[in-house]
Amino acid sequence: MALAALVPGALLGWVVYEAVGGGGSDHAASAASASGASAAPSSHSSPSTDSAAPPGSGGASAGDGKDTAGGSGPLAGKVVVIDPGHNQGNFEHATEINQQVDIGTNRKECDTTGTSTDAGYTEARFTLDVAHRLRALLEKQGATVKMTRDGDSPAWGPCVDQRARFGNTARADAAISIHADGAAQGDRGFHVILPGSVHAGAADTRKIVGPSRDLGTRIAGDFLRDTGEPPSNYVGKGTGLVTRTDLGGLNLSTVPKVFIECGNMRDSKDSALLTSGAWRQKAAQGMSDGIVSFLRES
Repeated sequence: MALAALVPGALLGWVVYEAVGGGGSDHAASAASASGASAAPSSHSSPSTDSAAPPGSGGASAGDGKDTAGGSGPLAGKVVVIDPGHNQGNFEHATEINQQVDIGTNRKECDTTGTSTDAGYTEARFTLDVAHRLRALLEKQGATVKMTRDGDSPAWGPCVDQRARFGNTARADAAISIHADGAAQGDRGFHVILPGSVHAGAADTRKIVGPSRDLGTRIAGDFLRDTGEPPSNYVGKGTGLVTRTDLGGLNLSTVPKVFIECGNMRDSKDSALLTSGAWRQKAAQGMSDGIVSFLRES
């Protein structure tokens, strides 16, 4: 599909590709399962472009129930939950993250370590950095922002069911879980994961499927525009959108929520972008633009 056609307006008419997987990770893929590579931290030094969070992005620790500063901008009164995927501490807490939790349709691991670039820049670090940047942008728009984890808190996890409940308890107007994929070299591009219709056990997504699709479509369009990253060439049939019913973070959500896989950390072209602080700022901007668009019209 021609990139010029994938503008936000056209995205609203995309046909969503149903891709219900059964992987162990609570997102599209992990490095260990998708590429056979180890997901353990590398001894290589992390890229110098892994800059600190932008000024003014400080806020509440994960799960402490405190709001970050909501202002008087266009999103005043709106609550956004940001869920940075995985946790750097998961590498040292294998027993805890391997415990099974109920995701409605079945039971699944509490969490996984996530993937990393070949040079050892972990998904957990990437997602937290982008989350900080996104938080700062949303706060400038007046939103109250909460994060499921921040800094070293909690030490591992949270489990995928806890991440979903965090957004539910916060009564979020929108929630986004940030990830990066771990597929094979040559597989590249972003995709936004939408919740499918699930009504089983503790899961009932029927009320959020529509608004979540709207949220995800807007984020996909703005992410493409702001970053120039193409839609995934290995899932989603070029649309940049995938629907799944095997993810606890989506199945158990009662608020509009999507996942975004920002790129493939195991692909050399994508990893060059993901390890760039300047590009991560563009990624945060794309997410912010999509969330702002959704909230201003919801």
